[in-house]
Amino acid sequence: MPKRILQGTVTSTANAQTVTVLIERRFTHPVLKKTVRKTKKYRAHDEHGKFAVGDTVRIQECAPKSKTKRWEVLA
Repeated sequence: MPKRILQGTVTSTANAQTVTVLIERRFTHPVLKKTVRKTKKYRAHDEHGKFAVGDTVRIQECAPKSKTKRWEVLA
């Protein structure tokens, strides 16, 4: 099964080897027919710590690296 790849913006680099990435998705509401924006934050593994707040990154699913990390940043 292929791994999902998402694109978002780094919002935090406070933890070692971890970045928090904000993913925004847009969809049409089924009843109101209005475009809705939803956001979700993912914690991703950043081995070398080379990403800063505000960077646009791509993250990919991976095996669990810790209690909250299930994604890794693509270089």
